[in-house]
Amino acid sequence: MPDLPFIVRARLFADRMAFRLPETSNTYEQLLDRSAEIASVLLGDQNDLREARVALLVTPGFEYTAAQWGIWRAGGIKLPICLSATEPEWEYALMDSQVGVVIADAANVAKISPLCERLGVRLMVVEQSKGEAKPLPDIDVTRRAMILYTSGTTSKPKGVVTTHANIQAQIESLVTAWEWRAEDRIPMFLPLHHIHGIINITGCALWSGALVEPFPRFEMNAILDRVRADAYTLFMAVPTIYVKLIQAIESASESDRVAIVAGFKKMRLMVSGSAALPASVHQQWTALTGQELLERYGMTEIGMAISNRYRGERRPGAVGAALPGVEVRLKAENGPILTAEDEPGEIQVRGATVFQAYWNRPEATAESFEDGWFRTGDMAVLERGYYRIMGRLSVDIIKSGGYKLSALEIEAALLDHPRIAECAVIGLPDDTWGEAVSAAVVLKNGTLELSALRDWCKGRLSVYKIPQRLKVVSELPRNAMGKVTKPAVRALF
Repeated sequence: MPDLPFIVRARLFADRMAFRLPETSNTYEQLLDRSAEIASVLLGDQNDLREARVALLVTPGFEYTAAQWGIWRAGGIKLPICLSATEPEWEYALMDSQVGVVIADAANVAKISPLCERLGVRLMVVEQSKGEAKPLPDIDVTRRAMILYTSGTTSKPKGVVTTHANIQAQIESLVTAWEWRAEDRIPMFLPLHHIHGIINITGCALWSGALVEPFPRFEMNAILDRVRADAYTLFMAVPTIYVKLIQAIESASESDRVAIVAGFKKMRLMVSGSAALPASVHQQWTALTGQELLERYGMTEIGMAISNRYRGERRPGAVGAALPGVEVRLKAENGPILTAEDEPGEIQVRGATVFQAYWNRPEATAESFEDGWFRTGDMAVLERGYYRIMGRLSVDIIKSGGYKLSALEIEAALLDHPRIAECAVIGLPDDTWGEAVSAAVVLKNGTLELSALRDWCKGRLSVYKIPQRLKVVSELPRNAMGKVTKPAVRALF
């Protein structure tokens, strides 16, 4: 049986640079060797992990990807977990997916070690995972490769299971549409527990023999230094980052502004995703840099499905047309498949890019498909050949700073506050974050200020889930069945 496709691709570029940091660089050959070493340590005296789940808590970069590839080459399923999540969030993911091993780097091992000990989970420190490479198992592309947790319309996140074939299809579609090439160079500062960083950036770059410059997070000064030095040909970020970049450019000195803009102008492609890009931000960016941002649409369950054209119109407010190898249709709510333009319907997607199942959620999986088409829950309209997103069928998903957040999960945490009797969480439009997490609360007694609530949330919720707006009310609007009506909650702010 041949090697997994990403291994075959990497061998084509063995001598090329895969990762570059200020102090060190690593080739594709080194990535292949290191991933084989980690796979061998993972296997121990086993011949095949046989889809055992292995969680990954490693800072983005060479060792992260070597560990990811090592998990796959040993026959395991990779579960990337958020570096900034809280211990309860980590525990839920590890328990739900029945993780047997956690791979952490030295920077994160102390944070996860107590949890691993309590749960009886093996902990591997990636920097200490050394040894002789051993024969590795044959892995078919139909095997399950990854579980990514995504917040749905229920209070508990669901694990999205993709196979190696799904991942390959997602990558090949983007490599074709966006014309990735070995000469490309891209910064990687987005979190690697999210499809944007895993597939759109790192996956596509390494499939193409390109160069990745990893950062532990978005570091404005360091990244702008590299932009001035013409270090990149591509740039991918969430709308929030483009807003911050606009502010940085506008506040820079004239000579510095000229140097930064010149660096951005030389890039061949700049992409925005993971949240809606305000048309005003699109227009501001073009006016400042001469670059037209390319907006696309996707989900954890489907990879990228729709994109503005690399060679063609990039329309502000629209996400474009179906990507290569992906079928997209609109279906009226409780009605027919839509064939005419300008009629709103739910986006449904079919193709090799679509995930296999929700982990241990057969009913949720069945409910998410209709005649083989995945129901995204997003409403859109087709206008002159391009889709425009109108919003979710459910109001319980908040898209903030590139993350998709469950309002119900946040509500559950807020109800633990000693002064909160009832609460409803929604997303409100925000030029910087896309949507701002906003909470309407009924108090048991006393008063509650936003600053005090945010302080209380630290350690209980990831920082990007903490409410940015607060409204104290005497009662929440409800329907005849006693259910909170969230459209009416919006009117309270």
